[in-house]
Amino acid sequence: MDLDPDTVEKDLVKLVLTVVELLRQLMERQALRRFDTGDLSEDQEERIGLTLMLLDDRMAELRGRYGLRPEDLNLDLGPLGPLLPRE
Repeated sequence: MDLDPDTVEKDLVKLVLTVVELLRQLMERQALRRFDTGDLSEDQEERIGLTLMLLDDRMAELRGRYGLRPEDLNLDLGPLGPLLPRE
């Protein structure tokens, strides 16, 4: 990440949104596992699905506000590869 005094706000937002996106993807995978195992009631499935959709919409809105694309949030960890799985 290149930090420039003129873009520090955008860089900070990019970092925060990267962490939020990582957590969103982890929550989504966990929810899918719980759906598959039948651990949830229909009401719980509905609430989780709606929450994840709203979070995805809000993330898209925030990325748009700062001119970021989804791939901008994927940090390159060098030999470990990208932070986020490519969807």
